[in-house]
Amino acid sequence: MSTDMANVATAARSIRNPVLAGFHPDPSILRVGDDYYLATSTFEWYPGVRVHHSRDLVNWRTLGGIITDRRLLDLRGCGDSNGVWAPDLTYHDGQFHLVYSDVASFASGYWDPQNFLVTAEDIAGPWSDPVKLHGRGFDAALFHDDDGTSWLLSMSADWRPGRDRFGGIEIQQYDRAARRLVGRPRLLFTGTPVGVTEGPHLYRHDGWYWLITAEGGTSWEHQVTVARSRELFGPYEVDPDGPLLSSVGRPDLRLQKAGHGSLVRTQGGEWYLAHLVGRPYSPLGSCVLGRETAIQRVEWPSDGWPLIAGGVPADEVVAPDLPAHPWPAEPATDDFDAAELGLCWSTLRRPATPDWIDLRSRPSHLRVHGGQSPVGRQAPSLVARRVEATHCSLETVVEFNPADHRQLAGITAYYNTLNWHHLYLTRADDGRAVLELLSSDNGRRTPYPDLSVDVSGVTRVGLRTVFDGPVVRFEYDLGAGWQRLPVDLDATILSDEHAALIIDGEPAAWGFTGAFVGLWVQDLGGDGVYADFDLATYREH
Repeated sequence: MSTDMANVATAARSIRNPVLAGFHPDPSILRVGDDYYLATSTFEWYPGVRVHHSRDLVNWRTLGGIITDRRLLDLRGCGDSNGVWAPDLTYHDGQFHLVYSDVASFASGYWDPQNFLVTAEDIAGPWSDPVKLHGRGFDAALFHDDDGTSWLLSMSADWRPGRDRFGGIEIQQYDRAARRLVGRPRLLFTGTPVGVTEGPHLYRHDGWYWLITAEGGTSWEHQVTVARSRELFGPYEVDPDGPLLSSVGRPDLRLQKAGHGSLVRTQGGEWYLAHLVGRPYSPLGSCVLGRETAIQRVEWPSDGWPLIAGGVPADEVVAPDLPAHPWPAEPATDDFDAAELGLCWSTLRRPATPDWIDLRSRPSHLRVHGGQSPVGRQAPSLVARRVEATHCSLETVVEFNPADHRQLAGITAYYNTLNWHHLYLTRADDGRAVLELLSSDNGRRTPYPDLSVDVSGVTRVGLRTVFDGPVVRFEYDLGAGWQRLPVDLDATILSDEHAALIIDGEPAAWGFTGAFVGLWVQDLGGDGVYADFDLATYREH
């Protein structure tokens, strides 16, 4: 065997983490036959519940999102980091079942969660109308028992001042035929002293019921807790050796925040755990890429507790004994030749409907009709993709003829309504078409008037944003080659850590997503303006 062939064979036997880079948190992993699926949270972004597909746990491709329209979920008015939390994907009796939480708030101990269930015979849909479940807590998940019954688990929220807001894990029977919850809910597990018990998944194995939960919160204290019982309703005994997985106390590890896991068993009986991680730019620093998905190998001795080597997340683990199944690489450039947005793209707070996303009127162009301001939560016009590497770029070519200062179109490095950098075309008071730069850091806007560029008479303008570790830079091309704006912007404001704001012990703002790069059009006067984007190229450097 040649050296190159040996390297390929070795790579095929290794899972290199994270398997889903960039904003892909709260993974729910599922095997159906020879196919593996991973569903992750999407919060305020459409399509909701992003799904990836693999045949070997090594190579993954995106299938896009499941919640593609307002029939399944309406995110108008959704707050930053609200929306779709912790989906759960299961398969039973020839149907996929997807449970997801729509969380409306997190202030003063109130979450206002609403849980939904949709089903489909094919992972690609069509998906049923949503069944409205309870709103007693988020992170809801289905468990299908060997006797044919199905059960809904979730964390149990307690709003009362002075009480533990994470009141434990509750369970209630779900009647699949009637499509409704039946019987009374029961408290199944109150967690360990670590607290913040959430993200439940239940499994039947080796004569036991195994309850997997997330504890410690979704940041540096995160962990995967395992408990077991001979009976469905408990009592549940916690693994005496501690958490199955955690990064706590190990700031030297490349993968931090390890927690919120779900298990899968391969065709050959091997076990793996999918879980979230973060990659800080400095020890316990900003995770600009957001919370990502990793996979660990699990050893599970007969009548024993599941084990992960060292109890910590590994950068590389042994893959299952399955044939390697790579997928074709995603093209770097989207020429917008398709009738619908490519699977890499997401849209903010509203689905990609023809009233504002137009791929037909002008062939090989994406026409984006302008929307609300950066703080607007009903109808923004932002088409973006996840930042998946510390060094990457997005470039585009835009045609835009603004009438005044209320009309803007350009490129952005974006986190949420309060944290972003935006390079855009607009019209100055003296009538010139100009290129301007504006940043927002927790809502404090910083203009750069000295960097304004006159683009009068230029029909097609190239725009580029570059992530260079903790720095964001912008470049433009007016036809004579790329020119860099002479300012280094702070990339770390586009992170969960920067977005979170605690006042008097209460979260005034939270951060659960990750950095995006995208195409942004604003029509603040509601005049019907649009911009045409000829292409978009994403590269990792």
